[in-house]
Amino acid sequence: MSTSEFPDYALEEVQVVTEPRVVKAIFDPLRGLLLELLLERAASVQELAAAVDRPRSSIAYHVKVLHEAGVLQVVRTRMVRGREESFYGRTARLFSVGDVRFDPGRETPGFFETAAREAAPAIQADDLRGLTRYAWIDREKAAEFWDRVMELVAEYGRLPRTSEGTRAYALLTAMYPTDHPRLAPPDGDGDGPPAEG
Repeated sequence: MSTSEFPDYALEEVQVVTEPRVVKAIFDPLRGLLLELLLERAASVQELAAAVDRPRSSIAYHVKVLHEAGVLQVVRTRMVRGREESFYGRTARLFSVGDVRFDPGRETPGFFETAAREAAPAIQADDLRGLTRYAWIDREKAAEFWDRVMELVAEYGRLPRTSEGTRAYALLTAMYPTDHPRLAPPDGDGDGPPAEG
């Protein structure tokens, strides 16, 4: 269980997600936003609806999808005007996508598209930090490196979320196999620069 003061309820540090329906649930843009808000503290459907300026009925639907997917939990309840109101929290601080296979031709999660839309104002303001690097490594080395990246992501996710006078900064991480081109080995014996011709 997490020992960080954020959020105000107990949750696991990491939950590995392996079902396509769960991945689709968490990578929906609005549901992803709701999950992010719940890293601050537990909240009711009414509070979530007010935070994202959406109808309560719409947010109730999305909370139900996340709850049924096993990534939201009811962390406490209270009585309000004779009715029980539930406060929801995440089941884990970090959802790590495991080995998931999506049906060909079906819609897959669009978290890169969501990030691109969200980052547009930062690009306009020249305030986007981004970098792509390529390395030719085996699967085991890639897995080892990704574990180290996830440690940094976990640290980032434990930062205070409610400091006054600060801005939200999104951190997007990705690692994927690609057919990026590479240079052929240099001519000669490899002990120096290629001979001039």
